[in-house]
Amino acid sequence: MKIYISGISGTGMGPLALMAERADIDVCGSDLAKGAIYEELVNAGIQVKIGKQTGEFLKEKINEGVDWFVYTSALPEDHPELVAAKAAGIKVTKRDELTAFLVEKLGLKMVAVAGTHGKTTTTSMIVYAALKLGLPVSYIVGTTLGFAPSGAYKDGDEYFIYEADEYDRNFLKFHPDIAVIVWVSYDHPDIYPTKKDYKDAFSQFESQSKKVIKKAIISPDRLKLTGELRRIDASLALSALHEMAPEISIGKIIEILDEFPGVGRRFERLDDGIYSDYAHHPEEIEATLDVAKDEAKKQGMRGVVAVYQPHQNVRQHEVRDGYANAFSWADKVYWLPTYLTREDPSLEILMPEDFISGLFEPEKAEKAELNDELFSKILAARDNGYLVILMTAGPADSWLRKKLGIF
Repeated sequence: MKIYISGISGTGMGPLALMAERADIDVCGSDLAKGAIYEELVNAGIQVKIGKQTGEFLKEKINEGVDWFVYTSALPEDHPELVAAKAAGIKVTKRDELTAFLVEKLGLKMVAVAGTHGKTTTTSMIVYAALKLGLPVSYIVGTTLGFAPSGAYKDGDEYFIYEADEYDRNFLKFHPDIAVIVWVSYDHPDIYPTKKDYKDAFSQFESQSKKVIKKAIISPDRLKLTGELRRIDASLALSALHEMAPEISIGKIIEILDEFPGVGRRFERLDDGIYSDYAHHPEEIEATLDVAKDEAKKQGMRGVVAVYQPHQNVRQHEVRDGYANAFSWADKVYWLPTYLTREDPSLEILMPEDFISGLFEPEKAEKAELNDELFSKILAARDNGYLVILMTAGPADSWLRKKLGIF
């Protein structure tokens, strides 16, 4: 077997390449630029082609026997390498199928965290505490981590901690030893046409798992982290860690989780009084603003100002009614136009005023654009003693980072 990985040197794919190499699989790949795992790949003897991905390098490797092409969801359908792989008739899959294959081949015990909201934070909490405790773990998390690389694998690891995404039914590729199910509510209507379809997928995932953790073994109130929902995530992380290492005291795990520094795009501090979060669903928004409210109080600030960019018009038609009370913890809301991706052209594009009119307190929200005027309002709110939180799964995050000079 010979595997070719597109985007091989990033934190999502790099650890998989290292795992494949350790499993005695011939692996190679390409990337536009040298990613965070590039040096590790080179040191392991894995061939990596850096530069424009025209498909020619892949064709060379197919002639040398490559029979499996692995790519991420971010790769467009007309990407030259994906087109070349399909034309050659070799096996073509996304990374989740390779992940499941390697976990089984290497004899790793999978700890998979799934759910609509909170899975990135909970996965990161498990990774953070496991590393602090010296447990033999490899992992891949779908965000940047300030305390470690986003993905890692080494010889001798026993557990593989993974954020199992339900999008495109990817998580159904796995049969975890431990499945942690965090907050579940209907999402991704482009993949799951009905709420029943969504619920059935999670039921199937649970049935494929040896151990399912949906309820914490301790009260979240025993943790000191800011925000009730964050404490709930941490209590589920603790339950998984206790399952992995029952010999370690619960008190010790609590002590470490209380020091959790957070992760990229999950209530991430960008500047004094300015934060960014990935929340783009009404329930995520409410949970994020709960954390923001507690943090503002802790810092002696006047309150919370929210800047919100919805994601995907097709999703907004499904969740529109859920926004009514989602911003109750915010003192002011700036509502941006929806970031459009993978859309149904037959659906009317919902505008900021369509959402604002349905809020319980519409008077505290106003439509906004990503421009200098909005940035001035963000700075003014911060300077007037408010905590400002941007919530988006779209380009507003990079826009704000650039405006702040940290990008």
